Amino acid sequence: MGLLGELLLLPLAPARGSLWVLRQVVTEAERQYYDPSAIRRELSLLEERLEAGEIDEAEFDRCEDELLARLQHRTGQDF
Repeated sequence: MGLLGELLLLPLAPARGSLWVLRQVVTEAERQYYDPSAIRRELSLLEERLEAGEIDEAEFDRCEDELLARLQHRTGQDF
């Protein structure tokens, strides 16, 4: 894009910058959400909650399935 194009798009610079920042935030949030070590920690905490009687077996199974789906999404493996 030439100088004229840049000048014409200059009023949109704040919006373009905001969009870039938003993309970076979403990318980092997804990285953390699908991080295998974070998921394994959550699985461990979930098991502790089951053993402590804080949740029942049905709640454990539901949460475990969600966590394993996140892990599968990240690694591409079937469980």
